[in-house]
Amino acid sequence: MADYTKLIDAETWAFIDKTNGFYPPDASELSIVENRVIYDRMCRAFFAGYPDGVVVEDSIVPQTDHVIPVRLYRSQSGTAQAQVVYFHGGGFVLGGLDSHDDICAELCQRTGFDVTSVDYRLAPEHVHPAAFDDALAAFEWACSRSPLPVVLCGDSAGGNLAAAVSHATRRHQRRPAGQMLIYPGLGGDQTGGSYLTHAHAPMLTAKDIDMYRTIRSGGREVTGDITSAPLADADFSNLPPTVIITAECDPLSSDGEAYASRIHSAGGKAWWFEEPGLVHGYLRGRHSVGRAATSFSRIVDAVSALGRGNWVL
Repeated sequence: MADYTKLIDAETWAFIDKTNGFYPPDASELSIVENRVIYDRMCRAFFAGYPDGVVVEDSIVPQTDHVIPVRLYRSQSGTAQAQVVYFHGGGFVLGGLDSHDDICAELCQRTGFDVTSVDYRLAPEHVHPAAFDDALAAFEWACSRSPLPVVLCGDSAGGNLAAAVSHATRRHQRRPAGQMLIYPGLGGDQTGGSYLTHAHAPMLTAKDIDMYRTIRSGGREVTGDITSAPLADADFSNLPPTVIITAECDPLSSDGEAYASRIHSAGGKAWWFEEPGLVHGYLRGRHSVGRAATSFSRIVDAVSALGRGNWVL
């Protein structure tokens, strides 16, 4: 078992305590509706506002039987050199355009890139592959409306969607220019590594991961489905340059390590970095936790490099 009293510093503990004050660890015992209410309340409590010089507009991606709401962020500082398509976290059950609103605005302001945040359909109302289908449609829509290169970006569940879209489109005429995966869940081996070492980590436990996976799948067996678990793919060739940032105190960290290793083995470009002492969901602590601020700068720099066609190393 990990000793979190030694791994996690005082700033991060304060962030964990504030988060738990809004979204307690036993929230899994509440209904989906109740979970969404308290999750949205927590997100509002951490909302940092928009930085200067960012223009925001809501739009939709029309589909045959529904629409996908999106939020577009544009910097007034000049012409963007790339665009980011961002998929939010929340276990495929929680979150939306507002939950990661300020994160996307800051990513836009600091990179100068256009950012599209995607409000994909959530489970249990819409089980897999609904979220993946919406993520893929949003990527194709972004490609159709602008010739700018696209960097796929997402945290947690959103990192899963970014990777799944990369696998699905790697041989398309318009493929992603890169992908930035932030503490993603990629369907890795739960019998070892961080899944065991950090099974009871603050902010996200192995039990939580199982719960979200069951809700997303509707209880169906999806083993081997790479649109659900990108690590289940047998072919890691032709993937875009990939940066994976994980948190040390997170059961999902081994997924990032395994994913980077398989891309390397297939001859591709991938860089994995585990943030010492950080926990799942730390992006919301980027204004109060020094380690999280450093990591967010690392993420911004990587997205900037990928969008400009420069490898980060």
